[in-house]
Amino acid sequence: MLMGEFHHSIDSKSRMIIPAKFREVLGNSFIVTRGIENCIYIYPKEAFETITLKLNSLPFTKKNARSFVRFFLSGALEVELDKQGRILVPEPLAKYASLSKNCVIIGAGERLEVWDEENWNEFFRNEQENMSSIAEDLFAESEERW
Repeated sequence: MLMGEFHHSIDSKSRMIIPAKFREVLGNSFIVTRGIENCIYIYPKEAFETITLKLNSLPFTKKNARSFVRFFLSGALEVELDKQGRILVPEPLAKYASLSKNCVIIGAGERLEVWDEENWNEFFRNEQENMSSIAEDLFAESEERW
């Protein structure tokens, strides 16, 4: 499981350090793609393959399914760690996520999310007040299934 919050920077050559804590789970190569809410998602290959299978099972006749598959998979690339534990952040993804010098890498279960630091701070401030009601709603839904 990927969890935790780490603050790093992106250098002038668009390289970013992946925290050592995450490298063992990710391996030497993994998948980066557009995330929802203007961040980048990073997946171990196995987790990405599972998601791809789910996406491929969506009905291609549904416009929303086609749109999401295009959005998600068109930005997906396999990247490799260099000897210093860095990746080269693909320019289209960095632009999509508005990544500047300072970024935040968070563990979110089966994936990492990479946020521009200002965007992360704004997201966190905005959602912090809602966490109690969000948790209540989500856990109520899951209890109904049990």
